[in-house]
Amino acid sequence: MGIKIVATNRKAHHEYFILDTLECGIALTGTEIKSIRAQKVNINDSYCQIKKGECFLINANISKYKEGNINNHFEIRDRKLLLHKIEINKWYNKLKLESSLTLVPLKLYLLNGMCKVEVALCKGKKLYDKRESLKEKDLEMREKRAHVHIN
Repeated sequence: MGIKIVATNRKAHHEYFILDTLECGIALTGTEIKSIRAQKVNINDSYCQIKKGECFLINANISKYKEGNINNHFEIRDRKLLLHKIEINKWYNKLKLESSLTLVPLKLYLLNGMCKVEVALCKGKKLYDKRESLKEKDLEMREKRAHVHIN
């Protein structure tokens, strides 16, 4: 079946330096996975937080399933991420040591029918860092255009 990317957090690469990434599962209800398969997900403003030894995805918007009944899920709720204790403790210690680090979901995808989230340990960029990355991106685009134009 392969990988089907459902949602990406495009702002994350602009707002943060990505230090480390990790793939993890997510605990969902029946109507949530149906909405995800229908690509009714938004993770742009979401983040991850470690509470009491467990990792949670906070502020992710999974729209209500249109054929759902009165037992339909809440759109925005804390969803538990399925990680090993060792991985949670490793990231918790890094977050505790350096206050400028945060956990941000980069993409949500289906892998052989199972919903997975790619979570990144990130450090926030300053305004001048954002300008610098935009300059680099612009130079790359100009080089590509020039290279295509020559050939």
